[in-house]
Amino acid sequence: MGQSRSPLDVADLERLAARGWRGAEEKHLGDWLLRAGGGFTGRANSALVVGDPGLPLPDAVDAVARWYADRGLRPCAMLPGRQSRAADAACAAAGWERPEDVLVLTAPLSASPDGPAPVGLSPEPDDAWLAGYRHGDGPLPPVAREVLTNAEDVVFASVRLDPEPAPLAAVARGVVTDGWLGVSAVTVDEPHRRRGLATAVMAALQRWAADRDARWVYLQVTASNAPARALYRRAGFIEHHRYHYRYAPA
Repeated sequence: MGQSRSPLDVADLERLAARGWRGAEEKHLGDWLLRAGGGFTGRANSALVVGDPGLPLPDAVDAVARWYADRGLRPCAMLPGRQSRAADAACAAAGWERPEDVLVLTAPLSASPDGPAPVGLSPEPDDAWLAGYRHGDGPLPPVAREVLTNAEDVVFASVRLDPEPAPLAAVARGVVTDGWLGVSAVTVDEPHRRRGLATAVMAALQRWAADRDARWVYLQVTASNAPARALYRRAGFIEHHRYHYRYAPA
């Protein structure tokens, strides 16, 4: 996989990625996209701050706060790249808190060979897949299935090494949007780590996406996740940009 520069800028890639991971409810505030998904994941429950909200920034921050508060959610903004600096400053002035950065990585699609284990692909996540996806502590909320499947061309990858009822060894989600594969939810069960399973599911998703004429891949990884960052670096991914969230005071 060669290290080529993405053909999309920050705003266009974020808009594309938003179509691959939607909230259950969405509304525009000018160019900004407000998304609500029952509190499941930051991406599905944050205002994507790209472009002009059509209001002075302090008023836009207030409008975002009201929209999320009306839905019983903690107000949150997702602020990608340099283009969001002014909005970030407005959020900071309102006392909104900032956690760590998230890196958006991209690479040209590579139809990699099979990995060390067979990977199953399904258009829907079954109960075993949902149990295998680690997001926070405890089981996924009921709204998770709606958020995960709310895309035009989505697939769920899984690796089973032990017979049921043993958990899946690895899972991941892929979505194709306008020639781009978005990879998310890559989870390897702890006893099966460092055996190439993350690479195997990535390869299976890329072969699936190649059949759909995808040419590029993107994914997101937190800045502190050193093992995942090393895995993706070895696979040829480079940093496209970063984003961070801002959360209204609890």
